[in-house]
Amino acid sequence: MKQTKKAKIDPAQGMRDAMKKATTEMLVLFMLRQKPMYTYQMAQEVERLTEGTLRYNTLYLAVYRLQEGGFLEEVERRIEDGRARIYLGITSAGQSYYEQLRAEYGLFTTALEGLMARDGALYREEGTEDV
Repeated sequence: MKQTKKAKIDPAQGMRDAMKKATTEMLVLFMLRQKPMYTYQMAQEVERLTEGTLRYNTLYLAVYRLQEGGFLEEVERRIEDGRARIYLGITSAGQSYYEQLRAEYGLFTTALEGLMARDGALYREEGTEDV
């Protein structure tokens, strides 16, 4: 019988990937609230500002979705170092969308942190809830 080598699974990697996917649009909108940028520049700045904790291989899919939704707009085209750079900015609809995403993110993370802070204190005795 041929044995297959099992890959080492990092359980935290799955969570990181899911969190990145869930927050990418909010992050793009946040970055463009700061100043107009091109897509690659945003990814580089996020990595720099988070000291490498957040790394995105690509933000292009999120940018395309946000553009299609009317949340981003092209504000300038430049040729820099022989490369075309398309600078993006956030629209007023994008500002509103960001605020909605940010509020939802805050509700979710606050509830989760509040619950996790009660670790070990939820059920002091079998069948008794800590209220």
